[in-house]
Amino acid sequence: MNIEKLYEMQEALDRHIEEQHGLQSENLIDRKVLALLVELGELANETRCFKFWSLKPASGHKVILEEFVDGIHFILSLGIETGFRESGFADVSLPSCKLSDQFLVVYSAIDEFRKNRDQQAYSRLFREYMGVAQMLGFSEDDVVKAYIEKNEVNYERQRSGY
Repeated sequence: MNIEKLYEMQEALDRHIEEQHGLQSENLIDRKVLALLVELGELANETRCFKFWSLKPASGHKVILEEFVDGIHFILSLGIETGFRESGFADVSLPSCKLSDQFLVVYSAIDEFRKNRDQQAYSRLFREYMGVAQMLGFSEDDVVKAYIEKNEVNYERQRSGY
């Protein structure tokens, strides 16, 4: 997969949003970190992996994939903002824990990145989030296709005053 293409697409979307909202001179890292935390919570909510008290099943594959890709947008954006890049999904291995535990690992990785803002923390964040993708059964192709589709939706939302 050519992840650099996704970084380019995200960079263009970020520029568009910053120009449209007059944010070119603002440091948006903390707001993007918070947005990523919220998106991760929304993803966990759709998987229902932590809801031991409920019999209701998880949302459908498409809904969960769309929520997952919302997080990808912010992870790429944080990489752009801090000057860090990942080359792809090759280094990601399937986590050996429960999905609910992996969500906690990702929350921890986000917090580590927020505090350290270095390449190592960014790489861990990227890798752990992609571990969630593997646990959910998403392939690289699934993620890329869904990212491209959601990127178009995000532009349309900007055009329509979302």
